[in-house]
Amino acid sequence: MAEKSSCSSASSCSKESCEGCPSHQNPQSLQAEMNAASNVKHVIGIVSGKGGVGKSFVTASLAVQMAKAGYSVGILDADITGPSIPKMFGVHEKVIGDEKGMYPAETKEGIKIMSVNLLMDDEEAPVVWRGPVIAGAVKQFWSETVWGDVDYLFVDMPPGTGDVPLTVFQSLPVNGIVVVTSPQELVQMIVKKAFNMANMMHIPVLGLVENFSYLKCPDCGKEISLFGKSHIDEAAKEMGTKVLGKLPLDPSYAETADEGKFYEIENPYLDAAVEVLKNI
Repeated sequence: MAEKSSCSSASSCSKESCEGCPSHQNPQSLQAEMNAASNVKHVIGIVSGKGGVGKSFVTASLAVQMAKAGYSVGILDADITGPSIPKMFGVHEKVIGDEKGMYPAETKEGIKIMSVNLLMDDEEAPVVWRGPVIAGAVKQFWSETVWGDVDYLFVDMPPGTGDVPLTVFQSLPVNGIVVVTSPQELVQMIVKKAFNMANMMHIPVLGLVENFSYLKCPDCGKEISLFGKSHIDEAAKEMGTKVLGKLPLDPSYAETADEGKFYEIENPYLDAAVEVLKNI
């Protein structure tokens, strides 16, 4: 039975002959080429095991915190069928391009954004694409976008462990991921799937961020656990990683994002995550 089906002489291939095969000694990398006019120093993936945990909020928050710390920042919105990053920053102009590639839109504060919504005439039109097409678009956002000099490129990924996370892990030089979760035990279970996928792909897990951790009473200041008791500390210990932040449920955050003024949000709850990113 052939052991290297990729060899031209697979029908006569054996373990001994494969040891000297060029394709065995030099396996082909699946990593996509960075755009020639780009210099991205760090790629950080923001992932979650399921939807609805505030992954885009965490992505935007980390981007803003790093920008305010003086770093050049970009966001690759890889949630192709549910893009939300441009609206959160009030960015609606269409992406333009030339022979060098596509140029990301920029917020007035200088954060660069590439999203499928910036390529469409109608922002509310659905993106009805199959998985391979979506994965191809994500690779194009990396290799055909003129990012220029970027210290940190945050990749906002769709939930789960399907085509897009797999494409990002294989095609982009990901330096690490941040896993977003919420207090429910069901979510904690699913988060472990994302964590285990990263380990399988040899991608470093920088830590966990818990969103919707609590609601602070505006009258007495008491912290109310709307979604039950937090289990993130136990989960982090079990997975051998760290907690990078516990974010409260704050209606003012949602209002500011809806108004397209996300840069105005101050989020000190992610200070630990910022320090980890600075030391990569």
